[in-house]
Amino acid sequence: MPDLKIKGITIVETFAEAFPMVGTRIIITAPTMEWALISARTMTGFATSVIACGAEAGIERTLSRKETPDGRPGVAVLLFTMDADKLQKQLRNRVGQCVLTSPGSACFAGLEGEKRLKLGAPLRFFGDGWQMSKVLGGKRYWRIPVMGGEFLCEDTTGMTKKAVGGGNLLVLGKSHESVLAACTRAVKAMAELPGVITPFPGGIVRSGSKVGSKYKGQIASTNDAYSPGLKGAVNSALPLDVEAVLEIVIDGLTADAIHTAMHAGIHAIAKGGSRTGVTHISAGNYGGNLGPHHFHLKEIVG
Repeated sequence: MPDLKIKGITIVETFAEAFPMVGTRIIITAPTMEWALISARTMTGFATSVIACGAEAGIERTLSRKETPDGRPGVAVLLFTMDADKLQKQLRNRVGQCVLTSPGSACFAGLEGEKRLKLGAPLRFFGDGWQMSKVLGGKRYWRIPVMGGEFLCEDTTGMTKKAVGGGNLLVLGKSHESVLAACTRAVKAMAELPGVITPFPGGIVRSGSKVGSKYKGQIASTNDAYSPGLKGAVNSALPLDVEAVLEIVIDGLTADAIHTAMHAGIHAIAKGGSRTGVTHISAGNYGGNLGPHHFHLKEIVG
């Protein structure tokens, strides 16, 4: 069967291998969009990978005043971990240290679900007995006095067990500039979609990894098969004319959300065709041994 090509760019016959996660969404509001974004960016900092960060998090999208519970500018944030206890800890710490502390902020549930995570419930103790609660429309809210006025926070938020982590695309090309431009287009296209985030810096990973290392205790190391500078020294997976590879990692609230994001990403990468310097679109997997979610590129393209 001949290779599938889009505008001269080869779509490698492979799949992205992803794994189950648990996730939640919260809504952060503030007097201005600038401050809502400051709070959200701070909360989602150092959250690229559960390997070392404890969580994977990012901004899903900005919200208009009509979309937020208190009628102020807002931001929807997604947070993912491998189990509910870790997600609860990360949610408490990140909201407590980055949203409670942010001038003018408030925090609300962004997801429904039978399983609930504590949101304002553990933070209320910061009020030292002066905190107050109120139930509106069947939902409990906490008003916590702070030097800047009060911090309003919903008591709980929902959690999903259907989240998926590790969807990915590998972009190969003749130069770093061409590959970076293509990945930037893809991340921008994915940012317009609900239910997904790209948690790495700017949504892009330059240091894709493989499992294990020659060094004891090192659980991950550079993906040498896709490192252009090692083509002559290792069993390389790269064609001779490829001089740069970058990766986009995608986390989603559902597998369908990942599928949709990868579809949008592939077509955004291929928008300029092979004349831009992009040669291949591929994906990372571990032979099906890492996770049960397999996103086959040739099926996603259609």
